[in-house]
Amino acid sequence: MEPLNVWDYEALAAERLDPGPLGYYAGGAGDELTLRDNVEAYRRWQLRPRVLVDVADCTTATTVLGQEISMPLLVAPVAFQRVAHPDGEPGMARAALAADTIMCLSTIATAAPAEVAATGVKRWFQLYVFKDEGITRNLVDQAVSAGFTALVLTVDTPVLGRRERDHRTGFAIPPEITVAAFGQGGLTPVETFAQMSQSVSWRDIERLASMSGLPVLVKGVITGEDAHLACEHGAAGIVVSNHGGRQLDGVSATIDALPEVVHAVDGRVEVLVDGGIRRGTDVVKALALGARAALAGRALLWGLAAGGEQGARHVLELLRAEIHMALQLVGCTSPADVPRDRVGRRAH
Repeated sequence: MEPLNVWDYEALAAERLDPGPLGYYAGGAGDELTLRDNVEAYRRWQLRPRVLVDVADCTTATTVLGQEISMPLLVAPVAFQRVAHPDGEPGMARAALAADTIMCLSTIATAAPAEVAATGVKRWFQLYVFKDEGITRNLVDQAVSAGFTALVLTVDTPVLGRRERDHRTGFAIPPEITVAAFGQGGLTPVETFAQMSQSVSWRDIERLASMSGLPVLVKGVITGEDAHLACEHGAAGIVVSNHGGRQLDGVSATIDALPEVVHAVDGRVEVLVDGGIRRGTDVVKALALGARAALAGRALLWGLAAGGEQGARHVLELLRAEIHMALQLVGCTSPADVPRDRVGRRAH
């Protein structure tokens, strides 16, 4: 039977992945409190539908940073995708192309920016700043020359969170799979992130924007204070993110942090959110709380792991259909037409 939802794809992926890769993709930091809460927090927010609204002419189409996409859901950056399936990042890009949405390519991808660009997908490049400035500059140059339209600077990883599943399995990238940024395989996540700078600061937003000529979004903000600083330092957008619960355990779920960030931004830039997206209703809740769009990482990775490009494509189709239905059932005709009163906190 064909999978009906993200949960079905997660179960299939768990059957097909070896323990090391499965633990890497599924796991979080520490006791995995935040990992679980990212998903569970969506249950604390309830939709408040308005009825007898004409929703015959409903669309999921929207824009992010002025770029038209078919739905308010983007493909989040996920590392090492060829470890999950040989189709890897190019397969994910083709799935995003078919869905007419944006793919955000990870710095530590197993495909070069040019390989992803060759698919024709709308594309952003997620960036870590390296201790070796030459690596950072080279990656930015590759992204610019390959037609990526934004940089997504990840700011919550000055050091790698303690991901105990990886330590238990001894997970490492297979030697035959190359990490494009380094031109080598066989690295562990700890060895990979040991090459990232611990000295990234707010000044880097303006520096990277100047270096690339591209808008720079800041990914990893969960407080109003940092949201304000991001705006003050020229960020083109903010992604409310706790790195999928993989960095500092015990921080707020992203959907709970979203209202504080939106309030602090006060319309100056667009706000996106990732973490815990498993249903189209999750996306609509995020829209009601002020997000322009959401990004999904694990949900699409499970599709890729279970069925390659076609699996990722089917997950995107399922989520778009769920978003469309949820919009109609809450009484809205587009992602831009979801007011704050469509969601409320569940009574404890």
